[in-house]
Amino acid sequence: MFARMREDIQSVFKRDPAARNSFEVLTTYPGLHAIWWHRLSHRLWRWRWYWLARMISHLSRWFTGIEIHPGARIGRRFFIDHGMGVVIGETAEIGDDVTIYHGVTLGGTSWARGKRHPTLKNGVVIGAGAKVLGPIEVGQNARIGSNAVVVKNVPADTTVMGIPARVASSPEDKEVVKRREEIAKEYGFDAYAISADNPDPVATAIGRMLDHVHVLDQKVADLCQAVNQLGGNVCDEIPEVEMDDVDFIHAEKEAAKRRRQPDQK
Repeated sequence: MFARMREDIQSVFKRDPAARNSFEVLTTYPGLHAIWWHRLSHRLWRWRWYWLARMISHLSRWFTGIEIHPGARIGRRFFIDHGMGVVIGETAEIGDDVTIYHGVTLGGTSWARGKRHPTLKNGVVIGAGAKVLGPIEVGQNARIGSNAVVVKNVPADTTVMGIPARVASSPEDKEVVKRREEIAKEYGFDAYAISADNPDPVATAIGRMLDHVHVLDQKVADLCQAVNQLGGNVCDEIPEVEMDDVDFIHAEKEAAKRRRQPDQK
């Protein structure tokens, strides 16, 4: 028991820069207190001492402002930062090294018995005020933005945000951004901030146009290859894009260079 408590305290230092010493963490972090109360109530729940388990959970809620149902299953090094207003339902399952902030709800969407609360895999982080509802699964190392409402499964290594929550960043985004930057550079266009998850509608539209241009380039290349195989001789070189306003091109490149300078410092 004491080894687990020491492990919990050390996990706080790794995830909260405001933590200064072990005594402070031990005495002033309600998130830790709630977890320790829950371990006792969860054991009683497994022994079928349901009323006593619920009573301990109720007292813990009274003192910490955090409500964890005794039936919830929680892994190692679980950290609740600030903690006020957190609600974790009966059939919720939480993996190791999970972090959640104040106002988070792991709730259900049905009155039917059985699995009705979320499952969080290892390394998940949930921002303040987020609501994760229903028997869904949040994949390993996923991130949920503050005040998001999540009602569908979240893939691993993915960031979601909004109401309802939508994917804002995923491992595939890096490949999309890299491809778009290469296409934009080829046509002399500044690809600064043209990303797959950019909330700017203009930037998003331009990014999709670049994707469309990429598809057209591939189609033209395939067509040229087919004609050449039939004995023709076309598309030896793709002509460069020419623009009449040279001053505009120069100004656009200079602006792009100035925007990138803060990132390079």
